[in-house]
Amino acid sequence: MCGISALLLADSSQAAVSELLESLGLLQHRGQDAAGIVTCGHKGRLFQCKGNGMVRDVFTPQRLMALAGNMGVAHVRYPTAGTPADSEAQPFYVNSPYGIVMAHNGNLTNDSELRHFLDYDAHRHINTDSDSELLLNIFANNLQKTGKFRINEQDIFSAAAGLYGECRGAYAVAAMLAGFGIIGFRDPHGIRPLVFGRRKSSTGPGYDYMFASESVVLDALDFTDIEDVQPGEVVIVSKTAVTRRRLVVEERITPCIFEYVYFARPDSTIDGIPVYNARLDMGVKLAGKVRQALGDSMDIDVVIPVPDTSRAAALQLSHELGLPYREGFNKNRYVGRTFIMPGQEMRRKNVRRKLNAMPTEFKGLNVLLVDDSI
Repeated sequence: MCGISALLLADSSQAAVSELLESLGLLQHRGQDAAGIVTCGHKGRLFQCKGNGMVRDVFTPQRLMALAGNMGVAHVRYPTAGTPADSEAQPFYVNSPYGIVMAHNGNLTNDSELRHFLDYDAHRHINTDSDSELLLNIFANNLQKTGKFRINEQDIFSAAAGLYGECRGAYAVAAMLAGFGIIGFRDPHGIRPLVFGRRKSSTGPGYDYMFASESVVLDALDFTDIEDVQPGEVVIVSKTAVTRRRLVVEERITPCIFEYVYFARPDSTIDGIPVYNARLDMGVKLAGKVRQALGDSMDIDVVIPVPDTSRAAALQLSHELGLPYREGFNKNRYVGRTFIMPGQEMRRKNVRRKLNAMPTEFKGLNVLLVDDSI
């Protein structure tokens, strides 16, 4: 699971990098292992900065100054496939055909099959163990088949349709074609989230357009008309037009429940459902489970959440059961998200540093502890 964004500014004299950087700060909770930004400037030239570490560590003022151009793609990484190597920091780039940049959130389930096809049939070199690089090269290989000097939206839709037929698994993608525009698409089952919005340009005519993993990014950057990219849909934003088409319609839409339980920010909305409201509803369901298991004469003195993300469910559960809600853990906010830290030993150590129980809230009491990531 990762965080992705892409931005195209209407005014070609403006730089996209500052808002791409801000988007990564807003998505830092989705990945702490690596971060990257690739921008596109004059005559389609690409500028890149990426590496392992938090957003604040990867992007120095000097590096940001070098990222010219009014459009770009950005990524924060939590590695669920591949290795922690610097070379697997995203976005990925291939120069042929047309200069394609891609940021991917998800996991492919047929990566071995795709790797074999790209090596033996498409003859495309894969440099890392990342399934995101496979996804990029499948898309590039499909675009290559056009054989055109310059491509159009129909060519992109055709390449994406081929990708939908070849790639299985979860993927939300923000991509950029050098000098052309930005692209967003989701897997046919809508497993990973992707939203899209626009705002009136503050420096000239036209609209700025943005894709992001979560709506909170677009809200914070004053984008409006925010909507989800639909499962199986491709949205293309060129310098002159927005074109969208739903290429695959599956009967079963299966968004990842973990986005609602834990991963997404509570102030985001995914597929029309506010994440905070979903967590409140989980508290209602959990209260029913507690009643079913313990009966009405349950011997519970207090409800305590494990901060932060289980608070909404715990609060609603306490309300439903008529029990007092208390905070029993002090959280060290200078320790990052422990769930997405690499290795169980590191996670265990940092949980101890991150959470400290307050003895007075537990001593002599029967506590109903609510957590979302046991």
